[in-house]
Amino acid sequence: MPSFDIVNEIDIQEVDNAVNNTQREVATRYDFRGSNSQINFDRKEKNISLFTADEMKLEALKEMLIGHIIKRGIDPKCLEFGEAEGTSKGQSRCDVNLQEGIAREIAQKIVKLIKGAKLKVQPAIQDDQVRVTGKKIDDLQEIISFLKDEKIDIPLQFTNMKK
Repeated sequence: MPSFDIVNEIDIQEVDNAVNNTQREVATRYDFRGSNSQINFDRKEKNISLFTADEMKLEALKEMLIGHIIKRGIDPKCLEFGEAEGTSKGQSRCDVNLQEGIAREIAQKIVKLIKGAKLKVQPAIQDDQVRVTGKKIDDLQEIISFLKDEKIDIPLQFTNMKK
């Protein structure tokens, strides 16, 4: 029986490349000169930390990071920006978490959307992904195009298509 998986995966190496490109841009930009701005990427925790002199530079840093993330082919919806907070040295700090996998609530929303499409397919939640099976590949492809048009808070990839 044909099936495919709906997942939310991030290429960590591409995120690392985007962070490195952002660091290079910060080092060369005139408005960041002497501001002691830093971007730290923790691959294990999938967390990016932004440090800079003030709120305005922090917003510019966020925009640069998003721009480089997009250039590397990663959907910026996977970035979850935390609240900006002050540090003991008078700087501004912001943590950015990378969302990977599909949360249970969002998976249930996807299942509900698929069932509402009235096609002969069966969605099933498996850990942090949703598997969709059906008798016809055309139905599965219709579900993929249907989900691409829907407004879902996370980026979705469609993998593991089996015939």
